[in-house]
Amino acid sequence: MRVLMTGGGTGGHVNPALAIANTIQQNDPEAVIAYVGTKKGIENKLVPKAGYPLYYVEVQGLRRSISPANLKAAYLAATSPLKARKIIDEFKPDLVVGTGGYVCWPVVKAASDMGIPTALHESNAIAGVAVKMLQKHVDRIYLNFEKTGESLNCDPSKLMKVGNPILGGFNAMTREEARAKLGIPDRYKYILLSYAGSMGAEKVNDAVLCVMRDFTAKHPEVYHIHATGAIERELCGSQFREMGLDKYENIELVEYIYDMPLKMAAADLTINRAGAMTVSELAVTGKSAIFIPSPNVAENHQYKNAKVLADADAAALFEERELTDGAKPLVEEVARLLSPEGEKIAAARRANIRQFAVEDSNKLIYNDLMKLVAEKKRK
Repeated sequence: MRVLMTGGGTGGHVNPALAIANTIQQNDPEAVIAYVGTKKGIENKLVPKAGYPLYYVEVQGLRRSISPANLKAAYLAATSPLKARKIIDEFKPDLVVGTGGYVCWPVVKAASDMGIPTALHESNAIAGVAVKMLQKHVDRIYLNFEKTGESLNCDPSKLMKVGNPILGGFNAMTREEARAKLGIPDRYKYILLSYAGSMGAEKVNDAVLCVMRDFTAKHPEVYHIHATGAIERELCGSQFREMGLDKYENIELVEYIYDMPLKMAAADLTINRAGAMTVSELAVTGKSAIFIPSPNVAENHQYKNAKVLADADAAALFEERELTDGAKPLVEEVARLLSPEGEKIAAARRANIRQFAVEDSNKLIYNDLMKLVAEKKRK
């Protein structure tokens, strides 16, 4: 079987696609899988690392404000399916699967027009623009949240709630095994993992730098790993050095965490955004987490994701507006959780967040994809 995956821009789109691709490969070692993305997205780092060939289609999203760039976006939306069709003609897929981002539009639309089985996965509570544009063209739309279907206007029989596909390795090893594999010395009692998405977020980075300065630097028993994101790497790195944080052995600053399952397994506490994939990964691994949701997303869906968990005492939640002037509330919460007194609170949250995990998402998606391909062949 030949499968073409597409989805791009951020790790929240790319990682689900890779999880599905890996699941197909595991169940069918003879499967030939390729990926279609853009030249600017995080897929350029993640897809080759995963071992899949990468094709490109030029496409961009519309800006909310009036801008000349929207003229180019409209032009690319109209012409990119023709370019995607050339890739499809060359690769000859039996199945095309998209996981969000504007690059899905031309690839999935072209495949649908050519009679190839197509499917989409939407991880967020509110369907994205690409999914809404494609909803009447695809054979199946996999949902993480049941209520996502309310934001769609298509045949309900196309919709299937499956949760989020998770990359292999999450929950595959214990905290102790992960620490040993990472070579983290026993003198570190706690591991704090923080990150703000594949591209990064200035306000999250600023808040985490405050945590490093006011907490981690003063607690040599804590090992702190923070990923700045690609766009914020230089600015955050400069501030990191100006604050003298580079001299501390227990603080590590990186651009992106490529071995997230391993580092998440080792972590005692995480600080992160509240995208659907991040929430799913933390639920599966059962981690004590602090969410700082992005306010710059459709219908504030990250806040809604985090609020559900916070209300269930499964995580802590801080909005960006609460973290000005030294991010004192965040620093205090980290100090509370990474202490002997806070271990009972962290343990309760770990147990509570596990209640939100969907363990068999990958299997559900794979079985249904094979069903779609078989049905199409019979027709």
